[in-house]
Amino acid sequence: MTHMGSCFCGAVSLEVDGAPEAMGYCHCRSCRSWSGGPINAFSLWKPEAVRITAGAEHVSTFHKTELSQRQYCARCGGHLMTNHPPLGLVDVFAATIPTLEFAPGVHVNYAETVLPMKDGLPKLRDFPTAFGGSGEEIPE
Repeated sequence: MTHMGSCFCGAVSLEVDGAPEAMGYCHCRSCRSWSGGPINAFSLWKPEAVRITAGAEHVSTFHKTELSQRQYCARCGGHLMTNHPPLGLVDVFAATIPTLEFAPGVHVNYAETVLPMKDGLPKLRDFPTAFGGSGEEIPE
């Protein structure tokens, strides 16, 4: 299945193919600041499943850390995705792909939460061990 999305003004369009590797919520300070919200809803994809289909000349990238290359539209500032080269994954913001049925499976960086959520999903202190975190679950 192919899902299409775009930035806020529509100058940049993208597509994702297949199913995401994972979906969930990030509560870290960086994601909260970048997204402008108390949590960030993420969908993680293999890089080959994500492509810009129009407006590539408007895509800008901000590198805060080696882990995250945040991409956005330079015309409207609309967030598109975050490339995570060390993980081999791309986080396409769930809100950017409106036809994707968002089915979160985990909360990451829950130790930093400012919006506690009781939804029965696993709450990880930081990241899963496969991504260099402790994998430690903490209570809701």
